[in-house]
Amino acid sequence: MLRGLLAVLCTCAALVTSTGCSHYSLGTGGQPSFRTLYVAPVGNKTLLPQTQAILSTKLREAVLRDPRVQLVNTAAGADALLSVTISSYRRDVAAVREGDTGLARKFNVTLEITCTLHDQRSGKVIFENRPISAVREVFTDSGQLQAEYQTIPLLAEALAAKITRTALDVW
Repeated sequence: MLRGLLAVLCTCAALVTSTGCSHYSLGTGGQPSFRTLYVAPVGNKTLLPQTQAILSTKLREAVLRDPRVQLVNTAAGADALLSVTISSYRRDVAAVREGDTGLARKFNVTLEITCTLHDQRSGKVIFENRPISAVREVFTDSGQLQAEYQTIPLLAEALAAKITRTALDVW
């Protein structure tokens, strides 16, 4: 009797929990107002010339991974145009060396961009000069220059993910 009741309760619990997730899907579920997107070459107002190419590559890869839009090669063939400019790069001391407080051991490195999204069909600006930033920690134990150089792709990848979400997510 007790086993039969337990079996019925387990079956009911399984049905209730499985039907609750039957309409779930990954992602935002919203579709942007455009189907094709052109990502303009990234502009750069900083003294980090290598960052421009790295961010362009990471941004295109992030857009290609999103199935909601198709990345196109020319602005003429796109419903929307995304332009990005690297606006600033800075490092802030986060920790100093134990033996010499005048030397930094760790920096917080920040890469900031502004991006603009134009709807090419209607001529409207969806958003303009929206600031986005990414921060990473850099430890200078193996050399500051090398540590910062290795951090640039990580910053670019984080920025690319944020830019893609900003441009494609529907709120």
